[in-house]
Order: sequence, then C-alpha cells, then structure tokens
Amino acid sequence: MSVEEPLFRVVRGVPTAEELAALVGVIAVRSRPTVRRAPTPASAWTRSGRPAVAALTPGAGAWRNSGLPR
Repeated sequence: MSVEEPLFRVVRGVPTAEELAALVGVIAVRSRPTVRRAPTPASAWTRSGRPAVAALTPGAGAWRNSGLPR
C-alpha cells in the first residue's frame, strides 16, 4: 500500500469546512492550464457603430460625413 503525500497542509489555525473548500477551489482553478481562444471577429453590427478613422478627414463636410454609412 502506498501512502501519497498531501498536496497541501494547514500549518496554523483550524480552518472551517467552508474555508478548506474555498482553498481547494482556488488551488484547482489556479492549477488548470489557461485556454487561449482566438478573438472572435467583430460583427457587421458592431463595425457599423465604429467610425472608419482612416476615412474621416477634417475639413468642409467632415461632421456630416462622419454619420454617413461607409
């Protein structure tokens, strides 16, 4: 029979069951590898609300042109 060494131990104090559960939860979350997901492209609806910065130029009619669809 092999005896496994504990992953962690409490060295001071007497934690409650809730405190130990919170500690185990934090350790479990922190030990998982981070999954990197590719960013999702912006939808047409989202892009429509953003001004095309490169297309806007200062001058006559700039304010009116900023509200027109591209």
